[in-house]
Amino acid sequence: MLPLLMASLAAASAHAGNAANGDILAAVNWARQRGCNAAATRVPLQNNPKLQIAAGRLAGGSGLHEALAAAGYLASESSALHFSGAVSDAQITRTLTANYCRTLVNPKLQEIGSERRGRDVWMVLAAPVSVPAATDAASVSRQILDRVNAARAAGRRCGAKYLAPVAPLTLSSKLTGAALAHSREMAKFGALDHRGRDGSSPAERVERAGYGAHSIVGENIAAGAMTPAEVTEGWLESPAHCENIMDRRFTQIGIGYAASPGTAAGMYWTQDFAAPR
Repeated sequence: MLPLLMASLAAASAHAGNAANGDILAAVNWARQRGCNAAATRVPLQNNPKLQIAAGRLAGGSGLHEALAAAGYLASESSALHFSGAVSDAQITRTLTANYCRTLVNPKLQEIGSERRGRDVWMVLAAPVSVPAATDAASVSRQILDRVNAARAAGRRCGAKYLAPVAPLTLSSKLTGAALAHSREMAKFGALDHRGRDGSSPAERVERAGYGAHSIVGENIAAGAMTPAEVTEGWLESPAHCENIMDRRFTQIGIGYAASPGTAAGMYWTQDFAAPR
């Protein structure tokens, strides 16, 4: 996430092509596409209602991260601008072109929201996070399972401990049900915790999901990662989570995830491991 950028404008009149008679969006897009020397065609920014809310929050004194979270917007990248003393959209265009081309031409930034209050204008430019949809669950689970089993097949150093190659895990629908339920609960309450809201342990949730008699149960949880690759790599880089993934006693796995747009984490993930008795 990019830092908050500040700019101050004088009240003198200026001209910037068609932007002078346009709205803020037109002014920004003129600077993005024509005011900054373009080596390639740039896609215009699109208004986003959530970013408009975020811009209003900025105007009220909130920080960028707080404003995006309050608006329920998950950003993979974002930037905020505040213009003081702005009279016309043409002035905004001129100052953007003169000082902020590096931000404007960032191809990752796709959407914008703005708030004008008197002679002040606040803008939020952002790129939305691509959150795995519930309908992608099978694909997401397969991607994570493939990465987990690749690590198990190769052997892995988990912190100071080396764990030799072990047999692959198989996906269990019962464990997946337990993992999904826990991810949804964590997302609902915005809390990363192995203990459920009802005080349940991972083993109790696995039993509740109908897994049956088991010899061992383990669990990995995570928040903030937005892709199967990111969350799996994070687990593998953490010694304790890595040891769960590499534990030869586990034979089956369940994988679940849930989005939480109103929280800073954005996504919650759960891996449940077990071996039937």
